[in-house]
Amino acid sequence: MKHNIRKVVLAYSGGLDTSVIVPWLVENYDCEVVAFIADIGQGDDMEYVADKAVKSGASKAVVEDLKHEFVTEYIYPTMRAGAVYEGKYLLGTSMARPVIAKHQVRTALAENADAVAHGCTGKGNDQVRFELTYKAFAPQLQVIAPWREWNIKGRDDALAYAKAHNVPVSQTAAKIYSRDGNLWHLSHEGGELEDPWNEPNEDMFQLSVSPEQAPDEPTYIELEFKQGTPIALDGEELEPVTLIAKLNRIGGENGIGRVDLVENRLVGMKSHGVYETPGGTLLYTAHRELEHLTLDRETLHYKDLLAQKYAELVYNGLWFTPLREALDAFVTKTQERVTGTVKLKLYKGNVIVAGRKSPYSLYQESVVTFMRDEVFNQAHADGFINLFGLPITVRSMVNQGILGKLEFGD
Repeated sequence: MKHNIRKVVLAYSGGLDTSVIVPWLVENYDCEVVAFIADIGQGDDMEYVADKAVKSGASKAVVEDLKHEFVTEYIYPTMRAGAVYEGKYLLGTSMARPVIAKHQVRTALAENADAVAHGCTGKGNDQVRFELTYKAFAPQLQVIAPWREWNIKGRDDALAYAKAHNVPVSQTAAKIYSRDGNLWHLSHEGGELEDPWNEPNEDMFQLSVSPEQAPDEPTYIELEFKQGTPIALDGEELEPVTLIAKLNRIGGENGIGRVDLVENRLVGMKSHGVYETPGGTLLYTAHRELEHLTLDRETLHYKDLLAQKYAELVYNGLWFTPLREALDAFVTKTQERVTGTVKLKLYKGNVIVAGRKSPYSLYQESVVTFMRDEVFNQAHADGFINLFGLPITVRSMVNQGILGKLEFGD
């Protein structure tokens, strides 16, 4: 237990864990609890959540709308970087934690609090993401992590504690998924998903229909980008939050964006989760296709190497670090000409690229055409192959004991 805690600011979502933390903090620390509630597009009734926090024992609730900042300063940079964790996960939860924790710390400082608290378990990644952000902005604050202190051992115990303290929660013993949602995605863990052999129940999904139930006719959309940032859908310029919300709806209606993943957590264990990221899947696909059109080979390939590191930094909670900022500077440079439009065909869970164009396209039909051309002299390939293959040729000559002048065939 920490000492001399007069006031603590809790990152409060209104879910099972944070709902029971409010009375637990009051009961065990005899302190004032301020609930910090971040609106990052999870779709909750923020007035209801704030009222619930106060009724659970918080002295006040502070609500901040962070949706625009979340999209422009976290989602878009990660997408421009092409960061995907372990080839599947579009980092929806990972990106959300630093923006929440950053503003939680600001609230704590404004409230003259002694500590900050979160509802992350000792088994998960989120505890690291929250606490590294705390260290980045206010290392002097004490940190309370109830899951590492209390006698509640699991969700069943938490439900019993909530009942004993008259705290209303939506989870039940029969349907006890651990979910995290925001404007970018919705994740599902727990319940039957704890056995990775089990196929997810269809009624678990909330953002997307099953591919089998998607329309029998394809849906076409056009996404326009400027310097790597999406700016318009089907010719209509949209502000970032609205754009992602529309893409979530369109993608979800077509069964797009479901990912079933056994991933490697930072803390060392594997976990099984199911993610729904309909709009994000569309944006990643379109953005990548535009890069194929506008980036030269060496830049594209090197960017791929850094994308994996970027994803690891985000996943591991290292958002506010010099390396992540330096990678961002590199990415920003690569995006200067990633401008154009990509046409996507959506059909029963599939995202198919149907067209792409850019004023900075490096694809030139006059060079690559199979028809007669006067641009490219194919005879030049002879010298290129001889020089490119010189190490192979020399090695073969040494192996065969052939000495003397190199002779290339006609």
